[in-house]
Amino acid sequence: MEHTMSTAAAKTALLDALLSLKTREEADAFLADLCTPAELRAMAERWQVARMLDAGDKTYREIAAEAPASPTTVVRVARSLKDMPHQGYRLVLDRLKA
Repeated sequence: MEHTMSTAAAKTALLDALLSLKTREEADAFLADLCTPAELRAMAERWQVARMLDAGDKTYREIAAEAPASPTTVVRVARSLKDMPHQGYRLVLDRLKA
């Protein structure tokens, strides 16, 4: 019999794994194993866009050019910062400021 895990349970296991990491080096090693280089670049890009949007001193076009990210990515991240119920970007941005 195959042992399968529901998507929700797999996501919970991933979150637990992330929460177990204690240093940047551990996080880097785990993410390097977990993600492709393109996935890591995309996540780092979105995080850079979120930080730049939060700073509030650049236009979307300037952020897209500097990140470098597509205008679509900038708009999606901006929407997440403003309108989405999860508010994950906001939570982390505020924690890092404290």
